[in-house]
Amino acid sequence: MSHSLPPPPAADVELSALFPRLGDPDATVRRLALIELADLENEDHVPWLAAALDDADAAVRAEAAGRLSYREDPVSLAALLNALTDSDQAVRDAAAFSLGEIREPESGQWLLPALASPEPFARAAVLRALRELRLPASFLPALKATQDTFAQVRLEAVGVLGWLKRVEALPALIHLANSDPDPEVRRAAVGAIGLATDASDANVLASLLQALQDPAWQVREEAATTLGKLKLAGSLNALLDALEDSYWQVRQRVTRALGRLGDARAVPAITGSALVHGSANLRKEAAIALGEIADPSAVPALEQAAQDGDPEVRKAARLALGMIGQRA
Repeated sequence: MSHSLPPPPAADVELSALFPRLGDPDATVRRLALIELADLENEDHVPWLAAALDDADAAVRAEAAGRLSYREDPVSLAALLNALTDSDQAVRDAAAFSLGEIREPESGQWLLPALASPEPFARAAVLRALRELRLPASFLPALKATQDTFAQVRLEAVGVLGWLKRVEALPALIHLANSDPDPEVRRAAVGAIGLATDASDANVLASLLQALQDPAWQVREEAATTLGKLKLAGSLNALLDALEDSYWQVRQRVTRALGRLGDARAVPAITGSALVHGSANLRKEAAIALGEIADPSAVPALEQAAQDGDPEVRKAARLALGMIGQRA
């Protein structure tokens, strides 16, 4: 790193001692000096830390990006945002990670303009950093980003909209859940519908039922989870059909959703399928669901499950029998 900054004040003994090494011809020496500088945890040293992001060596730049984590001053944020377009992937990743550690909503004023970056990696990283800030001002940019050409940007935009929990996002989320070409975007959109939703909207049920038949099992799994979360009664028949899904992970979420619906009509399907499945996790989930439904017709099957070879299944079955007994 060439010394692009003036020498430190003479009164700053620690920085003065490290300053020559920060400009050493050996990149390893510069990187180790940078680590020592960061370990001093002196806010006055931030300009020298940020200057290392202009170093000729990628390893030094990556170290600097990582060492600026948790810092939310304008100098650090500007340096990290600039590093999102670095020529080296490790540097870009380190900068994105550090930006993702931002927690102060006030920092959003520096992030929002960066969404205009021509680099998709940078746009995605900024959206990821904005997600947990829950800034109202990020709603419209995130909504626009759901139409981005790059899947990773759309995925991060869904994350922002999900955390904001605004029903105005529903049309865009429904479109992504059922039409996006990327399965991970569809999965995330299905989950976000459960956060930013008006459960009485007929389009929500229709969208989730379509997602329950998605080619990607991860999307079907998320659809079952969201249907259970929203307790949409109109989903009963579709969930019963989904108990025969080829992936046990989907069956497990479907069983959980049926338990949350609390409809006794699901008992025969759960006892005849999920409660006797080869997966102990699914059998346990079935016992829990039967306890939530608490219909006496499940007692014989639960009594048998109380003798299951898996201790967790036995425990869940006994608890379910207790719940049915209490309701009776």
